[in-house]
Amino acid sequence: MEKLSSKSSSIDNNLIGIKSMLAKLIPSYLGFGNDIYMMGICGMGGQGKTTLAKAIYYKYSNHFEGSSFIANVREMSEKGKLHKLQQQLFDEILEESDTKIYNVQVGDKKLMDSGLCHKKVLLVLDDVNRKDQLESLAGQHLKFGVGSWIIITTRDEHVLVDYGVLKIYKPNGLDYDNALKLFCLKAFKKEQPEEDYKQLSHKVVEYASGLPLALVTLGSFLVGRTLEEWQSALDSFKNIKRDIYDILKISYDGLEETWKEIFLDIVCFFRGQKKDEVIQILENCGFDARIGVSVLVERSLLTVDDKGCFGMQDLLSEMGKKIIHFESNGELGKQSRLWLIEDLLHVLETNTVRKMTKL
Repeated sequence: MEKLSSKSSSIDNNLIGIKSMLAKLIPSYLGFGNDIYMMGICGMGGQGKTTLAKAIYYKYSNHFEGSSFIANVREMSEKGKLHKLQQQLFDEILEESDTKIYNVQVGDKKLMDSGLCHKKVLLVLDDVNRKDQLESLAGQHLKFGVGSWIIITTRDEHVLVDYGVLKIYKPNGLDYDNALKLFCLKAFKKEQPEEDYKQLSHKVVEYASGLPLALVTLGSFLVGRTLEEWQSALDSFKNIKRDIYDILKISYDGLEETWKEIFLDIVCFFRGQKKDEVIQILENCGFDARIGVSVLVERSLLTVDDKGCFGMQDLLSEMGKKIIHFESNGELGKQSRLWLIEDLLHVLETNTVRKMTKL
């Protein structure tokens, strides 16, 4: 579980253009009165929804009696671990370390009976895709103390409407100038391109269509490469569908086979886990994991938070899982990895597991 520190002065280079966005957002969508403020941030993957929510969290969490950034709600819910997010809520906002939540039903009751109604809180629920997730983590939002902020990021606007969120912000991606700055910070470690790379840089930025994740990933992929390699990459862009997954896969395809294996293992099994513990596990499996992890971080395919835990943007995780599905032609028993308990049980019960499958 990811715990964000409000003391951090900045998040990363992805905050290009965020300051001006916050200046417009806060007065229109949130406030400092005696109401309970709910805000939805909705849009396709890669547009910077999570980055925006983190920026709000970092900037304003000190204004509240309690705060919690609940990350990867959809993924944790799919893994049957929603109760662990309820536990995080208790630990961070109520600071009740003695409270133990073993399932969602117990968590629902404990949250209903808790003292949240007396606290002014900042709660961020990131990547929600079902109403029941909101009900289990925020319940009836009126139970929070006056002045509380509840911020929800999702790709599905209907989830917000169904839950009663009236104010919904839809990011449009970065404008061209900020997109160029973000790309150059990754590709050249400065806000403007090198003279010889200007024309190619503008073409890459146009291709990314203002999507922050695409800009970061492509910039990290192209850093240090020759003009000929840049031109070759741009030629390959023209030959693929203009789809965010295809853009991200360019960086994956440029990895050595060993690094690809490490990336896919982290996608399926180790997202959110302690870096040093995962490296030890992977090294025991014969991988040169320390250098592999370093490569993935350099390519912006993986992050490590201030607690030493692995993080990964949702679209990158989804891309990795799509790659595994594609390689097996959609047959569970031929997949190189199984990460959902129901899929594992199905393969075992039907005796369709193949030699190469990683359980």
